[in-house]
Amino acid sequence: MEEVLSKISDVIWGYPLLILLMGTHIFLTIRLKFIQKYIPLAINLSFKRQREGKGDISHYGALTTALAATIGTGNIVGVATAISSGGPGAVLWMWLTGVFGISTKFSEALLSIKFRTKNKKGETIGGPMFVLERGLHSKLLAILFAFFTAFAAFGIGCMVQANAITSMLKETFLHYGFSTGKVDFFVIVCGLTLSILTGIVIIGGIKWIANFCEKIVPLMVIVYLLGCTVLLIHHFERIPETLGIIFSSSLGIKAVAGGFLGATMKDAIRFGVARGLFSNESGLGSAPIVAACAQTKNAVRQSLVSMTGTFWDTVVVCAMTGIVLVNSGKWKEGVSGALLTKEAFTDLNFFGPIILTFSLFFFVFSTILGWEYYGEKATEYLFGEKSQIYYRILWVIFVFLGSVLTLKTVWTMADIANGLMAIPNLIALLFLSPLVLKECEKYLFSNRLDEIDPDLE
Repeated sequence: MEEVLSKISDVIWGYPLLILLMGTHIFLTIRLKFIQKYIPLAINLSFKRQREGKGDISHYGALTTALAATIGTGNIVGVATAISSGGPGAVLWMWLTGVFGISTKFSEALLSIKFRTKNKKGETIGGPMFVLERGLHSKLLAILFAFFTAFAAFGIGCMVQANAITSMLKETFLHYGFSTGKVDFFVIVCGLTLSILTGIVIIGGIKWIANFCEKIVPLMVIVYLLGCTVLLIHHFERIPETLGIIFSSSLGIKAVAGGFLGATMKDAIRFGVARGLFSNESGLGSAPIVAACAQTKNAVRQSLVSMTGTFWDTVVVCAMTGIVLVNSGKWKEGVSGALLTKEAFTDLNFFGPIILTFSLFFFVFSTILGWEYYGEKATEYLFGEKSQIYYRILWVIFVFLGSVLTLKTVWTMADIANGLMAIPNLIALLFLSPLVLKECEKYLFSNRLDEIDPDLE
């Protein structure tokens, strides 16, 4: 089964999708006149918590919920997997995917807000399925996207996340001398605790999820970045060499170091871009589902806030992780995957594993919450509002299963689901890009910034 899934993943994540993905990022960047230059304005807007306009949650709540869903195992385990499979050069390609992906995140958020609506309960709902149905007038693509999202959520947003935290906890407990029997017991307890906490939060819907994420996301990011910073300071003298290795490996220049053969440029691009998308979800179509719920006076304002999610996730957090892992030198010894991240953080002796475990736990838990909302809205689109409660119950069960089962194929399945979600969303972005440009010309390019931020004139 693993071989079959691997072949399917290779087909889906072949050059056609990579070209479509990166091509869309670059196309939108050029068409929107390098929208990335508005990042300082967007960051400023994101920290303002005004509740204004139609919607259910503040734009800060929408951003932190989207960040909760995107900052997860992809930022820790995913980066390590990219380096193991694509070499150190994959770090640069992940970073570039994030830089250009900012324009795509802006565009998909804008379209989801423009075509959002309300369900029978009076809740604001939106996302690529509504863009495809109401904007592109393709009910079939809308159904396909919703199906892929509901299915992918159990992989990328649920079981992968839960499995990552329990695997890391197991390694941490063993590191501190716990016996195998006690470790297995702690894993079961952790799985049950994670499931119960998830159920408590998601029962209140998006408002409870957003309220929780507003409080925990900034803290977890700050703690993790501080840990990465200390590690880099610890091996400060290696940083120039590390950056050189990342750059040369990204171009396929092979270097033999400690028995490690640098991967080819094709591998660096493939795994760097794939893990970049897994991490920041630009072009995937998931984050716009929560962006559509935000209270905003116009679509451009919230879209600017939303695009900072990709900046923080990939341009900052993933880049820091990648530099730390390559700088550690552990990859030269053949250490790969989650173990590579764990070994890098053990350089901080007692506190390193604690920081990593703390960060991963909250990265995972917040991601589980954010993706539950994505999957729930996709299921609601397919089967109506009555499906909400059943989806939530099923979600809690799968959180526990992901925690205690050995899931060798789960990363491969997540990659497949990512690709299938991205295709209809990218089609909508390309065909509806004139509408995105029109909105930008109306506000950003016509110096009407005061309508986006009253403090600007």
